[in-house]
Amino acid sequence: MILPRLRIAILECDEPVGKTKEKYGTYGGLFTELLQNGATKLADSNHGKKPELDISSWDIVNKDQYPKLEDIDAVLLTGSKFNSFDNDPWILRLVEYTRRLLKQDRVRLIGVCFGHQIIGRALDVKVDRGDKGWEVSVTKVHLTAMGKELFGLEELNIHQMHRDLVYEWPKGVEPLGHTDSCDVQGMYIKEHLITVQGHPEFNGDVVSELLQRRHDQGIFNDEMYNDGMSRVRKPHDGTAVGAAFLRFLLD
Repeated sequence: MILPRLRIAILECDEPVGKTKEKYGTYGGLFTELLQNGATKLADSNHGKKPELDISSWDIVNKDQYPKLEDIDAVLLTGSKFNSFDNDPWILRLVEYTRRLLKQDRVRLIGVCFGHQIIGRALDVKVDRGDKGWEVSVTKVHLTAMGKELFGLEELNIHQMHRDLVYEWPKGVEPLGHTDSCDVQGMYIKEHLITVQGHPEFNGDVVSELLQRRHDQGIFNDEMYNDGMSRVRKPHDGTAVGAAFLRFLLD
């Protein structure tokens, strides 16, 4: 079987800093690595065959430019330091573009962290600051039956870096998992959208730098910083999530 070429547009909702920026350039670079690793994982279980990825990146914070739907097969919304519930002009443009995507049925939608929350907002459910504080570093997500099926795992260990939440399940969405701090850890509509609150694209180096930077800035106290650092090098399932994203696009 010949797998199709997947044209994936990554909407960059922020830019990395420090060593992460030096290594990857943009979050588009980080997600390209995730998707390529996911494609390799798919090939391991598909007689060496993997999809051809045609990935483009779009800086939607600083440039009011979005891909034309006829030119792409999927859109991936990245994470961000910004608040998904704010009304900055670029965020409102992103919400409107996401609503356009949700109204059609060919181009599929992937959301990660901030992107997951933007999709929740576009589906008209509450997105706001959580009341249980930050969720950081490698965290165990309790998967639903659908989550286990999509990710091929009994439980999901994934990097987290958020304190904002999608507060409820949008109508028609299948839940993928939850944690003690966040009920809505992933959303799914077959052949339409898949999201995760965690960061499958992150690794120990990326999260260590974020923890250190936010500790230095006084955002994280000593307890939170030390707790996050104690888990930052634990094994995580980011590549499995990347493979699940691609299976979703091929389904």
